Amino acid sequence: MRIAVNTRMLLGGKLEGIGWYTCEIVRRLVQSHPEDTFILFFDRAWDPAFVFGPNVECVRVFPPARHPLLFWIWFELRLPVLLKRYRADVFWSPDGFLSLGTSVPTVLTVHDIAYKHFPRHVSLAQRMYYRYFMPKFLRRADHILAVSEATGADLRDSGVPADKLTVVYNGVGNGFVPASERECQQLRDTETGGQPFFLYVGALHPRKNILRLIRSFEAFKSDTGYPHHLVLLGRMAWKSGDIKTLLNQSPWKASIHHVGYQSGQLPLWYSASTALVYVSLFEGFGIPIAEALCCDTAVITSGLSAMPEVAGSAALLVDPYSEQEIATAMRRLVSESGLREKLIALGKEQRKKFRWDASAGMVWKVLCEASLNTGEEQD
Repeated sequence: MRIAVNTRMLLGGKLEGIGWYTCEIVRRLVQSHPEDTFILFFDRAWDPAFVFGPNVECVRVFPPARHPLLFWIWFELRLPVLLKRYRADVFWSPDGFLSLGTSVPTVLTVHDIAYKHFPRHVSLAQRMYYRYFMPKFLRRADHILAVSEATGADLRDSGVPADKLTVVYNGVGNGFVPASERECQQLRDTETGGQPFFLYVGALHPRKNILRLIRSFEAFKSDTGYPHHLVLLGRMAWKSGDIKTLLNQSPWKASIHHVGYQSGQLPLWYSASTALVYVSLFEGFGIPIAEALCCDTAVITSGLSAMPEVAGSAALLVDPYSEQEIATAMRRLVSESGLREKLIALGKEQRKKFRWDASAGMVWKVLCEASLNTGEEQD
């Protein structure tokens, strides 16, 4: 079988959510099925690290697709020709977009439909693209993979038939294990003057609710006097000007640290923290929650969308719109005897649900079933 994969989200060493999803599953598929050929379509020069085996063919597809007009050129003008040229039996797109112009059986992964819930958090051009093309993508796909039951419910509400939908959870990399206390203390000594800290992991933009997180931390500090710091670990993304302003003006700015991308050190950051505080307004999954559970880290997260599903009973759930609730959860984790340890213990069971090997196996099953379709053009 010849499997074509949209791998435009594999961007060298700085992978984020969809990039990690693509990387982890494609690597396992390539290595588990050496008898099959995988054609990986990149939109720029690829990193040799993504050539996961001798059964991989890498193809650079021009132009780099990072704008709605370029999306259309890449998916609708370039990919149909290349899918035919490389004789693909099935096409898998892990990033939520697909090609309407091909008859090749297509499997689509949808991580979320956040644009419908928070339209103003994306640019006008992107919003118009999503509104026009996403319903067409959902109709065209031979099968759709949702990364959570919450995303699956959103898709069913959007008209996707239940028999066309499979929920396949994200996983957590093998390197996400608890670090030693010695290593954790060394990190705290270096980064926060030896003081304990709360941690946020992910890109910084409006949907991640960073402004309320910072103000909640300020309230926690003012009300308790505890020595804890707050570490924001990730890149400044779109519409982050207000975040930068608040960081500069905060009366507790000496205790708030914005640290850049730290992929290789993530398990240590999780392990060294008092808790992950991930109070996003909406998530299709929420990979940092699962990663934290694997590192024996307590979690505070939102009681909305997929986050309660991923956290299970191993987290304190809060209303992300309530700064008081977020600050209270921080205080409880520090002051209530045994609470943090209880959440960590519960997390050891919850984290068993999130294994990339299992996820890759389910994706492979769907790809095989889709490849048996006739490939006739759909409406």
